[in-house]
Amino acid sequence: MDAPTAPRPRADGAAVDGPLVILAGGGRFPVLIAEAAAAAGRRVAIAALRGEAQPDIERFPHRWIGLGQLGALMRLIRREGARDLCIIGGIRNRRMPGLADIDFGGILEVIRNWRILALGDDSILRKIARGFEARGLRVVGAAEVAPHLVVPVGPLGAVAPTAADLAEIAAGAAAARAHGRRDLGQGVVVAGGRIAVREGPAGTDAMMRAFGVLRRAGSAAPGVLVKCLKPTQDRRLDMPAIGPDTVRVAIESGLRGIAVEAGGTLIADRAEAVRLADAAGLFVYGIAGGEGES
Repeated sequence: MDAPTAPRPRADGAAVDGPLVILAGGGRFPVLIAEAAAAAGRRVAIAALRGEAQPDIERFPHRWIGLGQLGALMRLIRREGARDLCIIGGIRNRRMPGLADIDFGGILEVIRNWRILALGDDSILRKIARGFEARGLRVVGAAEVAPHLVVPVGPLGAVAPTAADLAEIAAGAAAARAHGRRDLGQGVVVAGGRIAVREGPAGTDAMMRAFGVLRRAGSAAPGVLVKCLKPTQDRRLDMPAIGPDTVRVAIESGLRGIAVEAGGTLIADRAEAVRLADAAGLFVYGIAGGEGES
């Protein structure tokens, strides 16, 4: 591939890394990462996955690609002279693309790495990252590009967890990490001192809504959502994430708080998420390192 572009100086003389290509799935984070990189003086281009990425990525130089179009992605990277790749955003369609949707580069990767289909999500992501690294790229995490999106320790808004809440958060963190160690999900809901529901393939919102069914049936106390990094998770590729929509679903589902791993979770539109939580009397809390570790 072409040689990477040399870093450019900013007006204040500080060094700026070279161009960044973002492989964008769904949600707000691809645009937030692009905005942060551009604000730091980096040239940004987005490879947007069809059917996943949101239309507002088109504010930036971009190319729409299919899930199996590795060749199209690599051509964009070469065109930009980029060395760094950030993979961010959700993917709802986890099915393998059909042969008509895979370009030649993608077909070669499927043939070479067909065994990854038998592995869990984290194993697949690590395998994909190694494939990009073998092509001379550096896979960078969202937290490296936009550290202001990372959840800090402690309460984010005006509502703080009580001592009883903190005890449930610690129990939930231990359960979430045990669940993640099996590569089954990142989160649990704790209610009345027990684990009420665990996250499955449908994701966090579906888990909270399942808890909401229990609440409306009167079979569960008000709960707390707890999300943590999986112990084997590569934080460059798939950090836990929350945002205003998480808060809205938590409120609808009868939760009294959200607790996530500080330093290991991203938050989109923090001011709006906190405003919604404060208005509902719901806490949003960053779990310090060591809380809930077994």
